[in-house]
Amino acid sequence: MELIYTGKTKDVYKMEDGNYLLKFKDDVTGVDGVFDPGANTVGLTMEGAGRAAVMLTKFFYEKLNSMGIPTHYVSSDIDERTMIVKPAEVFGKGVEVICRYKAVGSFMRRYGMYAEEGQDLDAYVEITLKDDDRNDPLITSDALEMLDIMTKDEYEVLVENTKKIAEVVKDELKKKNLDLYDIKFEFGRVGEDKHIALIDEISGGNMRAYMNGEYIEPLKLEQIMLADVK
Repeated sequence: MELIYTGKTKDVYKMEDGNYLLKFKDDVTGVDGVFDPGANTVGLTMEGAGRAAVMLTKFFYEKLNSMGIPTHYVSSDIDERTMIVKPAEVFGKGVEVICRYKAVGSFMRRYGMYAEEGQDLDAYVEITLKDDDRNDPLITSDALEMLDIMTKDEYEVLVENTKKIAEVVKDELKKKNLDLYDIKFEFGRVGEDKHIALIDEISGGNMRAYMNGEYIEPLKLEQIMLADVK
């Protein structure tokens, strides 16, 4: 296999059959040792985080695939902390899509003049460019089209899929008494028809969740979610 990308939380290898292998690490994003799914630096290392991330991602991807929601997922190996995925073409140099149910984190840093901490949001979707040097700036659908990153039609599909997938995750967390505050996704164009599909992972490191008003850190969240999963 050929190592083609070394990331903050996983490494990416190209396989001989054209698919890709993702090798998960025990690193999570954050600042000064505090977890933050929106951060663009590695904040801390949690032993077992990589394995748990693969398990939770497998759980959600298999559920989404069974529902007919497009993803790039093929298979996974829990013990090896790896996942095999279909090749995907990212939008531009990569975008991140956040779905927010509560006003926390960077939302409050931007809109704190108008919002109250923890207030309800109606599955608010925002898109940021993956650009560490510019602190992952927000971008509008008009700018995405003008800069030839994605079309307006692709934007509409992306937002619709984001809300649909976030609702699936929210409902599954609710079964475990967990409240989803926000979640970050990545999408790409997959297959010959270049349909939009969910890529990357769905793990505790990509979301904020609370139980009875108390923040649940990523590894504990994954342990709660996977307690009954074999």
